[in-house]
Amino acid sequence: MQDEYRTVARAGVHETEVNRSRFLCALAPAATEQEAQAFIAAVRKEHADATHNCWAYVIGADAAIQKASDDGEPGGTAGVPMLQMLLRRDMRYVVAVVTRYYGGVKLGAGGLIRAYGGAVGEALDALGTLTRRRFRLATVTVDHQRAGKVQNDLRATGREVRDVRYGEAVTIEIGLPDADVEAFRAWLANVTAGAAGFQLGGEAYGDA
Repeated sequence: MQDEYRTVARAGVHETEVNRSRFLCALAPAATEQEAQAFIAAVRKEHADATHNCWAYVIGADAAIQKASDDGEPGGTAGVPMLQMLLRRDMRYVVAVVTRYYGGVKLGAGGLIRAYGGAVGEALDALGTLTRRRFRLATVTVDHQRAGKVQNDLRATGREVRDVRYGEAVTIEIGLPDADVEAFRAWLANVTAGAAGFQLGGEAYGDA
């Protein structure tokens, strides 16, 4: 698994103009290919009167799924430069749709490649990106008397408390970088005098 990846900070649209053609780049995070395709369909519906709705998406922290479409532009002049821009910026779990309203001036293949790739790059700059890091999920189990102090200590040391459940004991779910697991185990034993349970879970990604 990748240790980290970058994705778009939020969904949004950024517009550029090239030789009187309008290029509207809509970007959005997409956790799955289905989400990406649904976003593309929504943009196509909204801009059904546009000359072209070209798109590209990258799904997976390791960029396992990469797809692009020129939507009627000359082959390789729209979707591929959009995809290349996403990959050049190390973007993952992201979908881009560039809607073009033709302005009467032909751009030529080189002009189209620059316009479509540039529209994605400018939209990423405008909307911002964020880095998500890989971490291990872990569960801390502690008695009710110690739970409040443990939670406060966790937050004070910058640990991400993801969930707290109250039952016979208190279960606190946290996220830990792999490299911190052994040091955390020792810290927890120290602050609870060995009374806390600790269990490692699976892996996930969170904001860095």
